[in-house]
Amino acid sequence: MGEFIIKMPDVGEGVAEAELVEWHVKPGDPVREDMVLAAVMTDKATVEIPSPVTGTVLWLGAEIGDTVAVKAPLLRIQVAGEGGEVTAAPMPETVTMDTIEEQSPAAKVESPPSVEVKRPVQPAPVARAVVQSPADKPLASPAVRLRAQESGIDLRQVPGTGPAGRITHDDLDRFLARGAQPSVTPAGLAMKTAVEEIKVTGLRRRISEKMVLATSRIPHITYVEEIDVTDLEDLRTTMNASRKPDQTKLTILPFLMRAIVKAVAEQPGVNATFDDDAGIITRHGAVHIGIATQTPAGLTVPVVRHAEARNIWNCATELVRLAEAARTGSALREELSGSTITITSLGAMGGIATTPIINHPEVAIVGVNKIMTRPMWDGSQFIPRKMMNLSSSFDHRVVDGWDAAAFVQRLKVLLETPALIFIES
Repeated sequence: MGEFIIKMPDVGEGVAEAELVEWHVKPGDPVREDMVLAAVMTDKATVEIPSPVTGTVLWLGAEIGDTVAVKAPLLRIQVAGEGGEVTAAPMPETVTMDTIEEQSPAAKVESPPSVEVKRPVQPAPVARAVVQSPADKPLASPAVRLRAQESGIDLRQVPGTGPAGRITHDDLDRFLARGAQPSVTPAGLAMKTAVEEIKVTGLRRRISEKMVLATSRIPHITYVEEIDVTDLEDLRTTMNASRKPDQTKLTILPFLMRAIVKAVAEQPGVNATFDDDAGIITRHGAVHIGIATQTPAGLTVPVVRHAEARNIWNCATELVRLAEAARTGSALREELSGSTITITSLGAMGGIATTPIINHPEVAIVGVNKIMTRPMWDGSQFIPRKMMNLSSSFDHRVVDGWDAAAFVQRLKVLLETPALIFIES
């Protein structure tokens, strides 16, 4: 019998390390060639690592949440014949948002001195079963979902012991062993003493780190302006009523995207990125608009590339496609990076005003608040108008208040007179 050492692969983009976010195996498990062993994450993309050999897992070199250097030993597998070592090749372009949090805790073993692992300072969470309510979407990796589907198991009835109630393979094993559906007794007015500890890993950690980076390094200036979108909403309703069967239904966002394209042509300083370490501002001719999107795994920012070359309908189609890809975890790595300016919208929950945090290293973000019908004075009487606030933040190191205001005021003119959006300059 021999032994194979599988090392952390180079996941691309010039990164020297990646975070381990999921183990599919534990010591003693048999594995076959091409079976997925683990998942690692970098830059909001999760990459699955397959096994290059068939054998039995002897040792795991890291725990979920650890940051592991490229080419560091990741696990050892006992194989028939001679052993060796190999740097595993990651599955190409695998982005799995459902596997960004932990799936199942690996058996804790001592790592050899050669493993380059950065241990997070947070204490390991205590596993607690969380029963998903029927209305909740169960948290589980694609592998667990597939197994549950093949076994005819309703994941909403399986108690999850992973972080945030994530269901693991071990949870499925325990559920199948019991052979009965767990009962959930309403607590009524009884006191609740349960405490849940959730380890911050994967996408949630990336979001946390990026928010800290943005707020600690960028001096934000937020400019709020109200927009009369009555005419825009009338136009949108008319266009939707006459749209072709293959055209996507229009929301307000495609109009805002086209308005941004026109506004940045006059204020190119807001369609930029700032390398504050090198002290270099890069103004972009291309308008790659990031769209902040809430997914089951957390906040992601899919990017509509070259909005300057798209019309209203094409913007709407690409917006829907990317949002769905982000929510289902099928977005590619390049679809989740490279934006030059970002839009954030909470839809009907948009509130009166917000203070958006800039998507570093960009220098501007446009926040959309909810539309409300309000009485507005026209000089002789009050009339009902559909009003919406734009809450936009700018990096005050490189965007002056005057330029920020000029940019927002241009958006205001374009959105209040929507015919201007369609005039080619």
